[in-house]
Amino acid sequence: METFDYLIIGAGSAGSVLANRLSEDPTSRICVLEAGPSDWHPYIHLPAGFIKTFHMKSVNWAYSQEPGPWTGGRSIYAPRGKTLGGSSSINGHIYNRGQRQDFDTWAQLGNRGWGYPDILPYFKRLERRVGECDETYRGRDGSLTVTTMDWQDPLCEAFMEGAMSLGIPRNPDYNGAIQEGVSYCQRTIEKGLRMSAAKAFLHPARKRGNVDVRTHAHVTNLIFEGKRVVGVRYLRGGKGGEPVEMRASKEVILSGGAYNSPQVLQLSGVGSPELLQSHGIEVRHALPGVGEGLQDHYAPRSVARVKNIRTINELRRGLSLWVEALKWATTRRGLLSLSPTMVYCFWHSGETTESSDLQLTFTPASYKEGVQGQLEDEPGMTVASWQQRPESRGYVRIRSADPFAPPIIQTNYLVEEIDRRVVVAGMKLARRLLASKPLAPYYAYEDFPGPKVQSDDEFLAAATERGTTTFHPGCTCRMGPADAKWAVVDDQLRVHGLQGLRVVDASIMPRMISANLNASTLMIADKASDMIRGKTAPEAVRFPVSA
Repeated sequence: METFDYLIIGAGSAGSVLANRLSEDPTSRICVLEAGPSDWHPYIHLPAGFIKTFHMKSVNWAYSQEPGPWTGGRSIYAPRGKTLGGSSSINGHIYNRGQRQDFDTWAQLGNRGWGYPDILPYFKRLERRVGECDETYRGRDGSLTVTTMDWQDPLCEAFMEGAMSLGIPRNPDYNGAIQEGVSYCQRTIEKGLRMSAAKAFLHPARKRGNVDVRTHAHVTNLIFEGKRVVGVRYLRGGKGGEPVEMRASKEVILSGGAYNSPQVLQLSGVGSPELLQSHGIEVRHALPGVGEGLQDHYAPRSVARVKNIRTINELRRGLSLWVEALKWATTRRGLLSLSPTMVYCFWHSGETTESSDLQLTFTPASYKEGVQGQLEDEPGMTVASWQQRPESRGYVRIRSADPFAPPIIQTNYLVEEIDRRVVVAGMKLARRLLASKPLAPYYAYEDFPGPKVQSDDEFLAAATERGTTTFHPGCTCRMGPADAKWAVVDDQLRVHGLQGLRVVDASIMPRMISANLNASTLMIADKASDMIRGKTAPEAVRFPVSA
């Protein structure tokens, strides 16, 4: 049986950073187990390839959520990366950290060292920010390239002018001192190619010689000696493959993400005793918080028909697409270098909101049935709007003792009344933005939710009919004190009551943040690497008095 110092389950965003940082110690031997294949596919590296990987089951878990009370009986598609780089290899490339208050709240929940001054040095250490910025908040020397959208578009400019006409300021850096405002989005794109976590962190780590990455390695369960986790079992080649056991002399680190990390724990006998016993699984360690508390951003997408200008809907067809392909091949610019979102807008749902609680995204395109992934034929433009910090919580639970059965994913969108109020406010703001004066030369009419929708109840019904995930699941193995019944890991990310096991990924977030989750997942892993190695954390950032 092979033994490594560290076994990392999952080669996604967190696993890639962990492998990189832990392998800096040449005496450590690390093995990374990934259920999916290598990240060789061209669609992973082509920015516009996200439209293809969105449904590509060879690199995507392609999960489905359970119908919820406020999703109109619909089962919402839930893609997750299943390849080196994980979801950072198939996502929309967006880099968005969140607000200072998000992380201060984590600390207030009893998690020492997770306030914004403590975690900002890790954000800075990770990134190589290209372009102007305030270096109090941004990093220049990291491995992750972060650029600003460089595709100038008249519709995008008109949308931003429209936002400013409504009192929303232009913000040069929503990852800087303050998030509020409107701007082109920031992306993990370098020279027209995706900068995934695998490209930035995992592949460089493999060159050191002490990192063993195994693809098509589907982990089935953890190996215990009493209350200590000492190894893992996996099937080489996936379902029907050869069983393999491995040992970790120091730690096993679970980085499977918000869906797969609780699934592996539950399959291994860690979780709610009632759930485990109902599937005939021996209870190794009762921990009722495992899989509970799932949060995600829920977004209805408002669509307007466009006149007097071409949109992405037309540019991606026929001769125009060939022209764009040639442009990308020769300059790494143009349509194929784009992300699903062009412009970000952060604002308030009401006058009493202290910090922006709405996120809106704009793209000069529209998608079939309001779902990203399949462009319509007619010219259109879309504003997705969502509540940044939802209160509703769901769960992730195993469906059976079969490690290949997809987990039950119940997000419980809009169960809390405040979530419904804020989502309606977001749709109303989206309507005002699309109908703003600067967009008037291009605005034909509102297609969805449509002019007949006027009351709050009608907006809510529209959100129920067409809202969907923004692909930001977290909070299923939450970080908190040992006396918190919902907590799964402590503030060192060690699983409560067990030895030799940490969880390091978006599942440890105690509360949803005001952002896409990839940037913070990378930060969590970077901070965890210092904890695992026993390194002193960087000095907390001291902010200017005016900040």
